Amino acid sequence: MLHSVRSLSLGLACFAALASCSVGSNGAKPEHPSVIARSPEVGVIGPDLDMMSALPQGDPARQAEIFQAAKDGAELTPTTSNKLRYALALATPGHSGADPVAAQRQLSELLARPETLLPSERMLAMVELKQVEQQLILLAEAKRLRSEAVHDNHDDKLATANRRLAAEVDENARLRKSLDEARAKLEAVTHIEKSINDRGSSVPTNP
Repeated sequence: MLHSVRSLSLGLACFAALASCSVGSNGAKPEHPSVIARSPEVGVIGPDLDMMSALPQGDPARQAEIFQAAKDGAELTPTTSNKLRYALALATPGHSGADPVAAQRQLSELLARPETLLPSERMLAMVELKQVEQQLILLAEAKRLRSEAVHDNHDDKLATANRRLAAEVDENARLRKSLDEARAKLEAVTHIEKSINDRGSSVPTNP
């Protein structure tokens, strides 16, 4: 996140440099880059960048304090800048208050009225909205993969259970066949014994 904030700061500095070039084209001497980076328009989002950098790095108590301050500012004094800061707090990952869905909604609402934002604020909001949208795409993909993993695991368990059931059915069939064979042999032996006994009882005895 710190790297993205630095990259964003560089992008904003470039944005300010482009703005100064239009002044230079009218004959005014372009400002030095270090002066451009500290221009009032870019400097207005300095606290936002500081918040986004500090929020994921603090301990839980400090994170809660920073996030609550941004939330209170948006609710108690709902200026565009305060709403933007709260949306950025929601968009910043790495703390318990992060909510990319809410951040996407609030950033989209702010960008729906671009005239209420300074150019630097608008750029910051656009960059963060793009990052939030990418984050939501990744979260959706991760959820899909987890769902597939659970489904695959369920399928594996079901296949194992089916194999065990099939084995038990085969075993029961084998035992039933053995029992039928044993019963048939027993009936055959019983029939032979009965025949012998019948013949024995039918033989006349000598007087």
